[in-house]
Amino acid sequence: MAGFLTTHVLDTARGCPADGLKIALYRIAGDARALVAEAATNADGRTDAPILPADSFETGVYELVFQAGEYLRAKGLAGAEPVFLDAVPIRFGMSEPDHYHVPLLLSPYGYSTYRGS
Repeated sequence: MAGFLTTHVLDTARGCPADGLKIALYRIAGDARALVAEAATNADGRTDAPILPADSFETGVYELVFQAGEYLRAKGLAGAEPVFLDAVPIRFGMSEPDHYHVPLLLSPYGYSTYRGS
């Protein structure tokens, strides 16, 4: 099986998918951080295609950066400035050519993630 990476963002404050949330994917190598892809979530809170498709997949350390502050401001949920959550980075490793799914459950004052399926 070829590896690939998907993500999904759920707005737990509103109880729905987080649409229009910008995401950047970086590959980490030592102290270097290289931009691999950028995307935004669709109406289902997912990117339209894998954020790291099989033809670009390499094992290694990656970081997804979710632009939570921008999304929360647009939905009227951000609260006072500066917002509590702005850019939410999640750094993780992919050690095998497999399907990795890294979802984000988001609210104005907290978030959680896990390796999904």
